[in-house]
Amino acid sequence: MGAASQVNPGSASRRPERCDEKQRLESQRAQSRKMRSIGQLAAGIAHEINTPTQYVGDNLRFLKDAFEDLVGLLRSGEDLLEAARSGAVPPELVGRLAADYERADVGYLMVEIPGAIQHALDGVERISRIVRAIKEFAHPGPAEKSTADLNAVIETTLTVARNEWKYVADLVTDFDPELPPILCHPAEINQVILNMVINAAHAIEDAAPHGCRPRGVITIRTRRRDDWVEIQIADNGSGIPENIRPRIFDPFFTTKAIGRGTGQGLAICYPVIVEKHGGMITFESEEGQGTTFTLRLPLTEEAIRP
Repeated sequence: MGAASQVNPGSASRRPERCDEKQRLESQRAQSRKMRSIGQLAAGIAHEINTPTQYVGDNLRFLKDAFEDLVGLLRSGEDLLEAARSGAVPPELVGRLAADYERADVGYLMVEIPGAIQHALDGVERISRIVRAIKEFAHPGPAEKSTADLNAVIETTLTVARNEWKYVADLVTDFDPELPPILCHPAEINQVILNMVINAAHAIEDAAPHGCRPRGVITIRTRRRDDWVEIQIADNGSGIPENIRPRIFDPFFTTKAIGRGTGQGLAICYPVIVEKHGGMITFESEEGQGTTFTLRLPLTEEAIRP
């Protein structure tokens, strides 16, 4: 079990202008980390957008062909109607209309066209959701804390990171619908959730080399605990070896192969949760069974423990 930690208040003697400068630099560094994350996720995000784009295109091409068939049928119907108005309906017009009706396969189109329209709309909504999530994730946010819906913040991150976990794990969310808004830095909470979800996906992948084990599960829960909000991120991956547990929050410490991790994931999470928000990070892990991280954030300033 990891140890809970608390905020160390800054020196009261520090001059306001130096505090402002430090805040500005920290904000710039946080934004730089977020943009690097988006860069690293870019291929996956492009794939996530490309998939619904393809089936939107497929459905629109079907609707184009269906429209052309229906146009021929409508023209034959117009000719027949005009002939009927004149009092003489040549048999060949009736035959042509019947042939166009059969060629268009109207019964099939009446069933398939509504489905194609709905699938195209679903695809457009999926693309819009991804784009909104990227914009929210990339937004630098205010320098000061702001009130945020923590469940929505987490959902945004999961949308952006979907390509990182969807091939190795099923993702289960268990959000408290009554969770109150929390005063926080939403952009930095985004980064913490992103790092932890990617770590969970890597742990599951490491536990199943060459796909020799069933898909894993990543579970994310939110709950209110008195004056605290609690986020749990659990995976059934490889677990954390006991001998490295005291070091997992150290900067640049990593057990991942070169190019797979920077060693900044958990090292970034710790100061964001503990120092910037007055919260706590604890974890429980069992080798070969998985790991559960618990993040606790105060709902009020009074909840921050000295």
